[in-house]
Amino acid sequence: MSVIVDFAIFPMDKGDSLSPYVARAIKIINESGLSHKLHPMGSCIEGEWEEVMSVIDRCFQELKKDCNRINVNFKADYRKSEPGRMERKIASVEAKI
Repeated sequence: MSVIVDFAIFPMDKGDSLSPYVARAIKIINESGLSHKLHPMGSCIEGEWEEVMSVIDRCFQELKKDCNRINVNFKADYRKSEPGRMERKIASVEAKI
């Protein structure tokens, strides 16, 4: 079983350049051990529901330390399936191009 979450988090009270704050969240995601991919508008994370939600909460708690307003967006795709769905989904589409 796995969930793929497309996730973005950023402060809304820190001006135009938010990359230092996004980088703090990405560090937490990298250290989680979960399969993930960074993309220009956020990150995809794959794992068990509880694991992924825990990572999202840790990212939120990190930014909450010094941000007064935080935007968190995510969408989730849960499926009773083996891990590795992120790669398989992309490969399936690319094979049809």
